[in-house]
Amino acid sequence: MPSDAPLSLLGGLTPGEFLRDYWQRQPLLIRGAFADFESPLDPDELAGLACEEGIEARLVEEEGPDGPWQVSHGPFDEAVFGELPERDWTLLVQAVDHYVPEVAELLEHFDFLPRWRLDDIMVSYAPPGGSVGPHVDQYDVFLIQGLGRRRWQLGGRVPDDAPILDGIDLRILQRFEVEPGDDWVLEPGDMLYLPPGWAHHGVSQSDDCMTYSVGFRAPSADEAITSYADYLGEQLPASLRYADAGMAPPADPAELDDAALERMRRLILATLDDPVQLAQWFGRVMTQPKYVDQLVPSETPTDVDELVALLHEGEALMRSPGSRFAWRPLNGSRATLFADGDGLDCVAPLARAVAGDAPLDAALLAQPGAAELLAALLDAGSLAWADDEEDA
Repeated sequence: MPSDAPLSLLGGLTPGEFLRDYWQRQPLLIRGAFADFESPLDPDELAGLACEEGIEARLVEEEGPDGPWQVSHGPFDEAVFGELPERDWTLLVQAVDHYVPEVAELLEHFDFLPRWRLDDIMVSYAPPGGSVGPHVDQYDVFLIQGLGRRRWQLGGRVPDDAPILDGIDLRILQRFEVEPGDDWVLEPGDMLYLPPGWAHHGVSQSDDCMTYSVGFRAPSADEAITSYADYLGEQLPASLRYADAGMAPPADPAELDDAALERMRRLILATLDDPVQLAQWFGRVMTQPKYVDQLVPSETPTDVDELVALLHEGEALMRSPGSRFAWRPLNGSRATLFADGDGLDCVAPLARAVAGDAPLDAALLAQPGAAELLAALLDAGSLAWADDEEDA
């Protein structure tokens, strides 16, 4: 269990103090959050990722060939980077933790937050003056300065309808006023936490400025309602419909009266107000992989006996990069293991081990049903043999 001891990552605050006073409430600047920080990537390696198929990358030029704030999407040709000006542009690469284990290790420092809330680590590179403009995000983010220096200015919380610049592929605020005192230059190892809805503007102050953005997922209300309704709709019988047995004769046959609305309301609430179904949906939606095509299912079903033999010989499985796990206790000793948008019933200790940090080795076979569960996860692409990943 994570402790509630003071953390240098949080400037000496305990996780409880941070969650009480800052999380989703107000920004927090932490100097030296990562002591003696060394960037896990260099600019050339980040540019290399931006050139690969299947990796989400964007190039933002404040004064591009086609106008201000031009956004280009990868994959890029290497020659593009040689043609860029010496300043005022930014390269953004999403989900770098999925491809670089050393970047993924940064997530281990945030175990005071639910793992299923983590989304990904975006890495940005910029020469002097590089920026994506003053903007606002609708998610929590920790901004870790990895290389060089970046100036951050904050403009306070802004309303949902704050006007943005038209005609560009960025949500840049039309108006941005810096709050007094909220103007800092971050050095490597410094970190800035921003809650959702807080206007901010980061500008590179040096050559080779790199920032690691640890973002968190939070479905919007419209996304959640639509997704939950779709999930329930797939399971409800066609016979469950609006019904009005015993109703009184209508005063006006054309009127949609209160009694009819109340009957419809009860039908909807009866289907929605189910804690078990809500948990099953929520576990699936919060473990949906960011990029579904990253999962590589097995071409042939795993032989369970062969899997058991390999584990006993000392082989080990590993959680696939980009895979997401969580678990939820059920009645008795059972639990649901959520893995990449699916839900698997198993014994609770097994679900907790697979969703956590436990080694995926022969010790797991002591749990009933472990071999079959591991085989199913291997077939789905959520797990892989450790040796195969190391050779990839």
